[in-house]
Amino acid sequence: MAADVGAVPVQTAIDRIGFGRFQKRLLGVCGVTWAADAAEIFIIAFALPKITEDFGLTTFQSSVVVASTFVGMLAGAWFWGTISDRIGRKRGFTITIGIFALFGFLSAFSPNMFWLCAFRILAGFGLGGAVPLDFSLFAEYLPTRNRGRWLVILESFWGVGTVVAAGLAWILVPTLGWRYLLGSSAVAGALVFWVRLRIPESPRFLAATGRVDEAEAILGQVARENGVPEQDVPQIVPPADASDKVEIKRLFEGKLARTTVMLWSTWFFIALAYYGLFSWLPKIFAERGFDVVQTYGYTLLLAAAQLPGYFSAAWLVERWGRKRTFVTYLSIAALCTFVYGTATSLTVLIVAAILMSFFALGAWSSLYAYTPELLPTRMRTTGMGAASGMARVAGVLAPLLGGVLIPVSLGLTLTVYALAFALAALSVAVLGHETRDEALADTVAEEEGERVYGGKRFVRTTEPAERPLTTTR
Repeated sequence: MAADVGAVPVQTAIDRIGFGRFQKRLLGVCGVTWAADAAEIFIIAFALPKITEDFGLTTFQSSVVVASTFVGMLAGAWFWGTISDRIGRKRGFTITIGIFALFGFLSAFSPNMFWLCAFRILAGFGLGGAVPLDFSLFAEYLPTRNRGRWLVILESFWGVGTVVAAGLAWILVPTLGWRYLLGSSAVAGALVFWVRLRIPESPRFLAATGRVDEAEAILGQVARENGVPEQDVPQIVPPADASDKVEIKRLFEGKLARTTVMLWSTWFFIALAYYGLFSWLPKIFAERGFDVVQTYGYTLLLAAAQLPGYFSAAWLVERWGRKRTFVTYLSIAALCTFVYGTATSLTVLIVAAILMSFFALGAWSSLYAYTPELLPTRMRTTGMGAASGMARVAGVLAPLLGGVLIPVSLGLTLTVYALAFALAALSVAVLGHETRDEALADTVAEEEGERVYGGKRFVRTTEPAERPLTTTR
């Protein structure tokens, strides 16, 4: 690092280095991880009809099997989110994938419902930690300009994983059985585990914990890979409160309290609707009179409809902003879900389902871009993990709710899920604020508007940050 360039916060250094080969490689690694995460969640739903048949399960018992993954994810999100703000992103990244790959593979050999649920809980424990870590690490390496767009593109890999899971279910379940489907996802997890070993620690995390020399060395590595002369990379200074303790209660301090309430309610309601719909999607199609092959074919179609939803949202989050994109997309998804539940025509049903999938996943991708931007580095994986934990609470309840409501009325079930989408949109509309072009905060104190680094006071700006933050004496 060149001392004469001037010491600046990590975000300014990353903005000067810019987006390049390193971030593209990181996008690939995080993206494959994200796709494997999605596949691991949804293969159990896609395999559910055959599992139910093989084990002789009731509708409620089937819902318990689906919910078991989310029980583990709930514990994993809360545990690994806080732990990774202490031990680092890289270590947490690697451990969580190892856990979910191992127990995901073992679940393919389950002799009965008890062991299947036990292995799914343990796989979920690793998976629940992997989800918030993926976005936190990627966000912390991104320049401010177009950060939201790249985070949405990362989220689009969720759609890729869902499509792959649906396609494998369509091929494997009718021919080889559900066990091969569960095993295939674990193989992908093992590949991701090997790739993740080559990802460096987050320089934002290192600087926020006072390890400035290590952070500068990694930024130098990023600069070299991006083709930026290392002597042009400035020295960095840590935040003044780099030794701040990581405690979940800090999420309820100052401005973070409003943000936390908004995030927890939003993640809960969007997950209740999304997991409720997609966990029971094969069952819903079966209730509509489709056979097994048709059911998996239409499920694959709905999964494919998510991809253009992601890419349209990736464009809009930098034009409209995160908040407006999320509220608009999810409101439309709520309307389409209601139409899907009340449609009597096959054409209307399929069109409504496709649009529901398109807008719901476009909304969720913008939420994944929005959430890490609302949280400071010292609390980012704790906050992401806590918000993700609320989604796992909803993930536990959603299939159970479906198991109770579907035998009563399919229309009522889908109306409840549509209402959940609407409540998530309302939460952001009322409590959210726009984060487009804002530099990421590093400490809780920075959420109040000022930052102190190395004796200098930096004023938080919403300018597109390919320039340094402005300083005052």
